[in-house]
Amino acid sequence: MSLKNDLYLTRKPLAGFLAIGMTWAVYFAQMPVIKANVEASDGAYGAAVLFSAFGALAAMWLAPACQKYAKGLALPLGIAALGLGMFGAGAAASLAFLTVALLLASAGSGVVDVLINARVSEIEERSGRSLMNLNHALYSFAYAGGALATGALRSLEVTPVPVFAGVCVILVFFAWASNGVAPDVQDMPDTPHNGLPHLLVFLVGLVVMMAFLAEAASEGWSALHLERTLGGSAGEGAMGPALLGLTMGIGRLSGHALSRWLRDTHLMLVATLVSAAGLVLAALAGSVAVALTGFAIAGLGISVVAPLALALIGRVVAPQVRLAAISRASVLGYGAFFFGPPLMGFIAEGFGLRTAFGAIAAMLCLTALALIPAVARRVAYARA
Repeated sequence: MSLKNDLYLTRKPLAGFLAIGMTWAVYFAQMPVIKANVEASDGAYGAAVLFSAFGALAAMWLAPACQKYAKGLALPLGIAALGLGMFGAGAAASLAFLTVALLLASAGSGVVDVLINARVSEIEERSGRSLMNLNHALYSFAYAGGALATGALRSLEVTPVPVFAGVCVILVFFAWASNGVAPDVQDMPDTPHNGLPHLLVFLVGLVVMMAFLAEAASEGWSALHLERTLGGSAGEGAMGPALLGLTMGIGRLSGHALSRWLRDTHLMLVATLVSAAGLVLAALAGSVAVALTGFAIAGLGISVVAPLALALIGRVVAPQVRLAAISRASVLGYGAFFFGPPLMGFIAEGFGLRTAFGAIAAMLCLTALALIPAVARRVAYARA
């Protein structure tokens, strides 16, 4: 089957991937401006993001209920909440208002994230095609495009409000395109007899969490690191998340080919170490060019880890619990977007952004040396 057919199969969830990729890129590329508008310190901003992220946590657990009652409208409504919250974030003049706006945006994003991953998993099972890396790659390209466009607008001194107004117009189209049949996300009781390998789900969820932690740290703080630590311009600052999104898209498109030659767990281990090396380079960089190179390496490495981990557990577990396993691993992994920004904020305020990126690199090394081998052992046990 052709790439065109793969895109057609996943056209509705793909609209959700493109929506959240583009929108969060626009936000993070403008984060220095938005943070300055509300006059927040690194620690206060991190705390606000932590509080607002609870909206995403609640929304992800409520995603099955959203699907049950809203059906095909669940995804469009999630995209609408994302757009409304982001417009409020762009217009925020106080930290409290920004927190509430991000709470709404995070809630909408959380619903969209769970539903699109579950839907792609269903389509993979029905079609026999490997589609997760493709959709995550296009998310990354949308992220890169959004960041580049925002960087150009910032260079022209366009304020966040008209930028997010334009984003909302685009999100209306994505909401329309995503309207349709929602994924069949079942709420399974936690009993020892339901066939769900809880330990494996937990370990895979932790791997996804660490991958998203590196992604969130680079997306959310690379622009500030380039501009504040290294004295880069607004356009150079926006290049951080843009380059990260571009290299992650390239890495994810390459992931399927590489998985033919390497075991999933081996590829995940190598990719995690490569990403750690990239973050170390970015942390130690003495110039914008070196830091951008580091973020590019980090993006190439970390790009394949979460899709490979989700695809791996989808293949290992029994078909009747596949959606439950992927959904729960995704929810656990999404925790990185809750504690990642405040963790970076607190470390940056106390020790600087160089130390903050170094700390994330150290966590990735621990993931490669301890967590991924544990996943490999549990997978071997499950297949025995």
